[in-house]
Amino acid sequence: MAKQKAMRPTWEGHLRLSLVTCPVALYTATERGADIHFNLINPKTNNRIRMQTVDAGTGQPVDRADLVKGFAVSKNKYVLLEKEELDAVRLESTRILDIEEFVDASEIDRIYWDEPYYLAPSGKTGIEAYSVIRAAMEKQKKVALGRVVMHQRERICALEPRDKGILLTTLRTHDEIRTTSQVFDRSLPKPDTRMLQIAEKIIEQQDARFNPSRFKDRYEDALRELIAKKKKGQPVVSEAPEEDEEKVVDLMEALKRSLKGGGGPSRDKADRYLEARGRKTAKPKAKKARRKTASRKRAA
Repeated sequence: MAKQKAMRPTWEGHLRLSLVTCPVALYTATERGADIHFNLINPKTNNRIRMQTVDAGTGQPVDRADLVKGFAVSKNKYVLLEKEELDAVRLESTRILDIEEFVDASEIDRIYWDEPYYLAPSGKTGIEAYSVIRAAMEKQKKVALGRVVMHQRERICALEPRDKGILLTTLRTHDEIRTTSQVFDRSLPKPDTRMLQIAEKIIEQQDARFNPSRFKDRYEDALRELIAKKKKGQPVVSEAPEEDEEKVVDLMEALKRSLKGGGGPSRDKADRYLEARGRKTAKPKAKKARRKTASRKRAA
């Protein structure tokens, strides 16, 4: 069995609750290392393309080492900032994660939740204090709010017990959240009662337990399949586009057909690509299972 590569902490410091402190380390809870990344290639030479820094006014190349950061104050007008000036206002990395208050998790709107991390004890020293803080939060069913300096930026964060450790999630600030009035139209029409009843029945038919393992990036899988075929020198033939079913314009008719199990959303290209090559997707099976569940509910 291959030995797993040790995870490197993103941040190390101390967790502090009043006068109680313990050394901790922060690890990213998600990974995107498996994503497919492309390079730009010159097909005539099969060489990678090197991006060049060019002055927009003169068109002449500029060495990156000579560049400074600038903040736009108007069109083509910038306030230039030297590295020393930016360093002067940079937040000092105190390496202390201070818990300031405790709240109910339900009080934090989901829109504020940002990046998840695992907060684990660092070494054997202070592990008892870590255990006490975690157990107290679990017993009180509370989420701790604190601040931590990461990458020269102060982040508000929420800490909550998870399995045998603590899950730390950075939170967006209120200024980062756009108001719904910028997007949603407040004058929505009142739904037709019959249509609403049918829509509710459709929701009942498709009721399921959340299973994250069932949701995969089908486009990513299709890309890997394509790359594997190209690597082996196998020909890749584009499929003819699937003919769209007759579009239903009438909303009531669309709802009725949906209730009967017809007129579902057409499969996307990635889904069809994988199925054409013998790679079944989980979508049809999930639908079938949901229909059986709905049938049992109606029978009951």
